Amino acid sequence: MCGIVGYIGRQEAYPILIKGLHRLEYRGYDSAGVALVNPDNVLNVYKTRGKVEDLERFCDTKDVSGTVGIAHTRWATHGEPNDINAHPHFSTNGKIAIVHNGTIENYNVLKQALIEHDCEFRSETDTEVVVKLIEYIQSTNDCSLVDAVRGALKQVVGAYAIAVVDCEDPDMIIAARKSSPLVVGIGDHETFIGSDASPIIDYTNQVVYLGDDEIAIIRRDAPLQVINNDNIPAKIDVQTLELSVSQLEKGGYPHFMLKEIFEQPNTIYDCIRGRIVNNDTEIKLSGVIDHPDRFINASRVVIVACGTSWHAGLIGGRLIENYTRIPARVEYASEFRYANPVITSSDVVIAISQSGETADTLAAIKLAKERGAFVYGVCNVVGSSIARETDSGTYIHVGPEIGVASTKAFTGQVTVLTMLALAIGQLRGTVNKSQLLEAIANIKKLPELIRETLKLNDRIEKLSRTFTYAHNFLYLGRGYNYPSALEGALKLKEISYIHAEGYPAAEMKHGPIALIDKELPTVVIAPNDDLHEKVISNIQQVKARGGSVIAIVTKGDTEIPKIADYVLEIPPVAESVSPVVVSVPLQLLAYHIAIMKGCDVDMPRNLAKSVTVE
Repeated sequence: MCGIVGYIGRQEAYPILIKGLHRLEYRGYDSAGVALVNPDNVLNVYKTRGKVEDLERFCDTKDVSGTVGIAHTRWATHGEPNDINAHPHFSTNGKIAIVHNGTIENYNVLKQALIEHDCEFRSETDTEVVVKLIEYIQSTNDCSLVDAVRGALKQVVGAYAIAVVDCEDPDMIIAARKSSPLVVGIGDHETFIGSDASPIIDYTNQVVYLGDDEIAIIRRDAPLQVINNDNIPAKIDVQTLELSVSQLEKGGYPHFMLKEIFEQPNTIYDCIRGRIVNNDTEIKLSGVIDHPDRFINASRVVIVACGTSWHAGLIGGRLIENYTRIPARVEYASEFRYANPVITSSDVVIAISQSGETADTLAAIKLAKERGAFVYGVCNVVGSSIARETDSGTYIHVGPEIGVASTKAFTGQVTVLTMLALAIGQLRGTVNKSQLLEAIANIKKLPELIRETLKLNDRIEKLSRTFTYAHNFLYLGRGYNYPSALEGALKLKEISYIHAEGYPAAEMKHGPIALIDKELPTVVIAPNDDLHEKVISNIQQVKARGGSVIAIVTKGDTEIPKIADYVLEIPPVAESVSPVVVSVPLQLLAYHIAIMKGCDVDMPRNLAKSVTVE
């Protein structure tokens, strides 16, 4: 959720930390702060409610000197967003500072124990408990900071990524993680820390992803040391980042979200590239090829995901059943982990997450593996926790997604799930040659179909002015595009704060039809597929009750334009891959309505990009 950045080296730390916070602000933006050890070995902590730019203004007249520091941008969990609850938090003696991402589940027990030892607290956060515990262990045991951190983490229950500095040991940063991501970047006589690689890539492409229960001891001008909580050295695996700075910039677009919508022809091409082989006659996914028996003998597929990834999973489940004839069910990861599900060793569990760090999905993976299932990951971030925890998997390769409302990741996930279903179908012999060739041809058309659909942007921008008044929206779709309706409604809710609901179109008359009046716009997804005539009937039912209809139709449709109020034409597209194309006008509609309402589309209120806490 929150963003952590750290630096130790020969440069001034403050500019590097601030730039890193801007890069990480998509992870949280209700408060921000920085802790610096100045040349006189004095710890200076500055923090404020608001965005990183508010922190910069606050620091304008402050001493921001020093070549070691840690910083944080927050998405609030414990304690409201304010100056006091902002990170970093510091010890009673003012010498130790900490930044933290995650949730300490037993913080209240620890806090009460520390209060009994005359420890006082300034904030409402769970994080302050950790730094006070470190201070207490260090002072009562007369031990090093490293040992104090190890001792504190052994008492902590929950998820965390932390970075700690001590002005009495100004040539060291300690970083540690459990169930929350943390990356160490190795430069030339300097070292960086980040919640992900985005604040590091400007300076080095050599990184180490910390594992669970690992502690990094980062000393100035010394090799990186990594140990576990029992002080046993851990293996250090240095990886090379495949990431460019340009991917993290807006590139002339006013918002990351619009840039990422318009990147989709290229990102879908990258997603497909190298996976359709042998003159476009075969799909090869190494994650499937390396484990053929698990897919051939699978008795069931269970898909677990959250939010937008869950919508992609609904489409994936339908595709898997269609192409492989394996029963598939789709579960919210947050519900799956508490439902005591029946999982067997013959099940394949597919975990979907853009970030690869979603806490509920990681917990679902752990449960599935404990029960013997084969777990397959579909994620975007190379080296992420889900990529490391799953038995096999496929990256979607759409590049960094900075906008909080997912766009290109959704279309990438659906594209990968389509290829995954076909790859399994090839193995099982449930897809014949003509079906496979037709499906491959349809997938390969997607980049150009999206490029054509993006030409609707100007029309949708004008159309959106009409609907800024709305307080509610209804989205309807059928078949593969029922999940598209859910996703379209979610996008509108996330960034414009308009209440929206997605429904299977046929279910409208089973309740939601009571809501329809002239104040309720209805978005109907109605491409020319097998259910086209039935969707026309749903539109007529809406119109009969005075509702206005925005219809997404196939170019050349002659029936729906006669009855809908507004029509958005997409190029002809095969039913099985239509959600990838349909999603584009839905994304643009949400984006432009939010812009017309004056909303911050890249940083919508109360949301953060990666949900790494429960």
